[in-house]
Amino acid sequence: MAGLSGARLAAVALKETRHVFRDFRALLLALGLPLFLVWLFGYALTLDVDQVPTIVLDQDRTAASRAFISRLDFSPYFNLLEAAGSPGQLGEALRSGRAMIALEIPAGFGAAYARDDPGSVQVLLDGTNSQTASLAQSYVEALVKAYSFDQARRRLSRLGLPEMEPPVEVRSRIWFNEDAKSKNYIVPGIIAVIIMILTAQLTSLTVAREWETGTLEWLIATPVTPAELILGKLLPYVGIGLVDVVAAVGAGVFLFDVPFRGSFWLLLALSSLFLVGVLAMGLFISVAAKSQLLAAQVASLTTFLPSFLLSGFIYPIYNMPRVLQAITYLVPARYYMTILKGVFLKGIGFDILVIETLLLAGFAGLMILGAVKRFRTRLEV
Repeated sequence: MAGLSGARLAAVALKETRHVFRDFRALLLALGLPLFLVWLFGYALTLDVDQVPTIVLDQDRTAASRAFISRLDFSPYFNLLEAAGSPGQLGEALRSGRAMIALEIPAGFGAAYARDDPGSVQVLLDGTNSQTASLAQSYVEALVKAYSFDQARRRLSRLGLPEMEPPVEVRSRIWFNEDAKSKNYIVPGIIAVIIMILTAQLTSLTVAREWETGTLEWLIATPVTPAELILGKLLPYVGIGLVDVVAAVGAGVFLFDVPFRGSFWLLLALSSLFLVGVLAMGLFISVAAKSQLLAAQVASLTTFLPSFLLSGFIYPIYNMPRVLQAITYLVPARYYMTILKGVFLKGIGFDILVIETLLLAGFAGLMILGAVKRFRTRLEV
């Protein structure tokens, strides 16, 4: 890219900036849509499993059974629905989706409790969503174990024996997301997905629009080189992308109370690197497609699915098949996802993010060179 002219580069950038501000609705959409999507996904998308709809059939109707049910009622993990009158109502509640947990306390539960004999309860789970059902099952098992432990302590106390202590005491500490809230994990991740999708869409139409309107022929007739044209069209959208990043980060911190422990300037610098790469990818698509419709479709296909499914946002990469794990190394959102979550939640610095930075820099350089080379090829054809 030797021989770049600052004056010609600035002229192309100014031309593209004027076009951006001329289309006010598109500019408003580019600046407002990220905030809306962060707000929407932040509130709507959650991996927390609490207030699980639960229906109970109490066939014992004793103080012991009511005490057991009260533990469910006071737990933040269960949402008790109306009491069932028959076993058939339990099955109907599970089939209709009104309840995820159906619990039946048989007759004789209170009598067994009074005799210090083992009692039993039946728990039915809607396993349609296996992950949610497994978490709900663990909640029920933990509640039953706590109830059984209290019963054993009560029996020892009545016999005059010393209070029983568990043989192993677990003391756990949660680092980086102390409240164990999924929004602290989701919000930084959705920022990466949104920024990648929107920024690639912004530039995917630029050169294709010039092809369709015929104005590109005028630019070709000028002394502007392909490198100056690509970089000049890139610069205004980098500024828009940075505004989107700042707005999305601000929404995560002030709207959703996501902790921000790292350096804002480091995040901004690495975000700029990511933006250059993704915007250049959009330009490469725009140059290759020569049609706004085709460019928009290709940009959506190459950004949405990879960034959403293969970046580690929803599904842990180590749980994917090895073939897909290898493919994730080609997805730039994977590295930006690591940067966002690391800076947001862990407060890590550049020394830990060197590899991600180098890979994003390589991706940005490759996309710029590819767009320039593809544009030259188009001109020769």
